[in-house]
Amino acid sequence: MSLQSDVGKLTVEALARQIRDQMIPLNNRFAYFFTGLPLTEEDIKEYLEEPVAALPPQLCAGLPSISVLLVPYLERGGSASPEEPRNGEYVAFERPDARNQIWTARLVKPEETILAFAVKDEDVADHHYRFFHVIAEIAAERAAEALLEPFYGILREELKAGVHGEVDEQSWQLKQALLSRSRRVRHRSKGFVKYARQAFIDTLTLYLHGICCDIDVETGPRQIASRYLRRRLELLESLYPPAPGYAVFPEDLKEADRPAES
Repeated sequence: MSLQSDVGKLTVEALARQIRDQMIPLNNRFAYFFTGLPLTEEDIKEYLEEPVAALPPQLCAGLPSISVLLVPYLERGGSASPEEPRNGEYVAFERPDARNQIWTARLVKPEETILAFAVKDEDVADHHYRFFHVIAEIAAERAAEALLEPFYGILREELKAGVHGEVDEQSWQLKQALLSRSRRVRHRSKGFVKYARQAFIDTLTLYLHGICCDIDVETGPRQIASRYLRRRLELLESLYPPAPGYAVFPEDLKEADRPAES
């Protein structure tokens, strides 16, 4: 699929407008379009079909209609002067300056959410992480407070017990900022809610990624201990059970593959 502007780039919104009638459906929630990339059927399977198929049904049911754009590069919009705001994100067909290069862009419309991903020269595993992270962000934004509260309860217990570490860099930084203010964390403070929401997003990203792919959790001084991480993942498994044939824990997949006794 080829669609390129005369100036070598166009805004994500402009591209979405141009190809609205050319979107290819994946299911009743997702459709896609790619441009400027020599993607094969196998590429589409790896970049889109497999991660979308791995999403838990209950999570999918809470998502808006999503249009996914796969493009060579994405560039952060510039401005005429430092006083003027940036003017959106651009699809670029040549590699932009590293200072302005981005990997994902999201455009929210009343009728749909548009997700753009830069995938040229990008590893599929990195794309999967970014895809599931954006989906986790959308799920967190649309989740009812009653659904989030059990997860927040786990975080309160972890903070009370002085549990070290986090799942990813963003939640780690917010946790450190929260603890730097006071060891006696107020559970409804702005700092706690901001941290808790990011911890939910980062943990859900890992959960979704683990359902789709065989991944290893990186070890390190900032990584939360496995027993605490597993407790979080077990809660997410109860909130968003995997579709038949999928599992986040290896023993669950083995159990699903075991033939029934006669």
